[in-house]
Amino acid sequence: MGYPALLLSLLVFLAPGTCIDPRRVLRTLSSLHLPTNPASRSSVAKNYSVFYFQQKVDHFGFNNMKTFKQRYLLADKHWDKDGGSILFYTGNEGDIVWFCNNTGFMWDVAEELKAMLVFAEHRYYGESLPFGNNSFQDGRHLNFLTSEQALADFVELIKHLKRTIPGAEDQPVIAIGGSYGGMLAAWFRMKYPHIVVGALAASAPIWQFEDFVPCDTFMKIVTTDFKKSGSNCSVTILRSWDAINRLSSTGSGLQWLAQTLHLCSPLTFEDIPNLKEWIMETWVNLAMVNYPYASNFLQPLPAWPIKVVCQYLINPSVPDSMLIQNIFQALNVYYNYSGQAKCLNISETATKNLGSLGWSYQACTEMVMPFCTNGIDDMFEPHQWNLKKYSDECFKQWGVRPRPSWIITMYGGKNIKSHSNIIFSNGDLDPWSGGGVTKDITDTLVAVTIKEGAHHLDLRANNPLDPTSVLLARALEIEHMKRWIKDFHDNVRRQS
Repeated sequence: MGYPALLLSLLVFLAPGTCIDPRRVLRTLSSLHLPTNPASRSSVAKNYSVFYFQQKVDHFGFNNMKTFKQRYLLADKHWDKDGGSILFYTGNEGDIVWFCNNTGFMWDVAEELKAMLVFAEHRYYGESLPFGNNSFQDGRHLNFLTSEQALADFVELIKHLKRTIPGAEDQPVIAIGGSYGGMLAAWFRMKYPHIVVGALAASAPIWQFEDFVPCDTFMKIVTTDFKKSGSNCSVTILRSWDAINRLSSTGSGLQWLAQTLHLCSPLTFEDIPNLKEWIMETWVNLAMVNYPYASNFLQPLPAWPIKVVCQYLINPSVPDSMLIQNIFQALNVYYNYSGQAKCLNISETATKNLGSLGWSYQACTEMVMPFCTNGIDDMFEPHQWNLKKYSDECFKQWGVRPRPSWIITMYGGKNIKSHSNIIFSNGDLDPWSGGGVTKDITDTLVAVTIKEGAHHLDLRANNPLDPTSVLLARALEIEHMKRWIKDFHDNVRRQS
């Protein structure tokens, strides 16, 4: 595609009110040096050093002197002390090395932005465990697993870097994150604008709370993804739930189900809700990682994995036994694309690099996101959002009760127009976009929508198979960051 066509596409994808000169965006596009051979795969040499910083377990109390080691990764190959920047990844719910290896965008732009890259691990994930092996022992040990404490960790780490690295003190810091990490990046800029000059919040559902968006929005988007990817695909999935219910009503049916789905363990009747939840989470994960090229984010997957899955789900009218065999073939794309799995484990839906235990606790305290389905506008069994039931389950598991309004109290909900310099990017295939900021709020709180984009596609490394929409999104993001960096250095010069 030539530059005139790119400019036309730019006018389509950029949100109204975005104050960026398209000519500058085109110059940025031309500087990305994208691979010209579609068969090649872009790669980035991720050479970093691993460090540990002694953090307070409790930043907001005064009688707890306990500390822990927070892990962070640092790469400064392209860093320039004169006019450069610090790109700070706000680590989310998992191992920071895994996030580092899946955030190629930062590596791709490091040279252009003369940037030092810092990847900070979130407390209670990876190696950053405040109480070591006892960190998940009980509510008393988990009490310090909050977004507020994590943001304070990031502040203290940046202050440490600026104190100890010559030349870092007069460098602008930009927060970058995806998903929960994207929420943290946005909240970081909101709560500590004197620490970070701006934030790129990719796929950040900061409005997926209380009644800001209907509780069925998320699952509707998942369903739409499957509808787009194959004729009758979503209908087949919708009918599979009753098929499972019928087949699991007898002992022989339970045994047949376990064998047909190649499960690692036999099924009991009590296992059926977990089985259906596991299958549901699989479809959700596929919607999140529906990338245009083969990837290995949550699992090894082919390009456009939902299209591959839907090849097995074209006929919803077959008998129950055949329907479930087809469901297995579809599940096998997600769980066994590499061909190495001997059986499927219904207690695992994603890479072990994600900290599901820690997130379960966070979801039971301040990260309370309502979800529901009705089986009419979506492809799932009807499920109402019931806060009391949810709270009781949380109390049973963790001994805590959720505070569904606390995130809004802390970070402002939709009343955030007084803030500045935050880019909210969302892919239209990503179910989390339903709880994200998808329209400009002000000239400096801007929304970027990525057509054919799944979960934080823009944070992934440049790839020859990237759609034009994500190239344009990245170019726009770079232009905003360049402006923040320039404004920072201009202010420093004026004050000196």
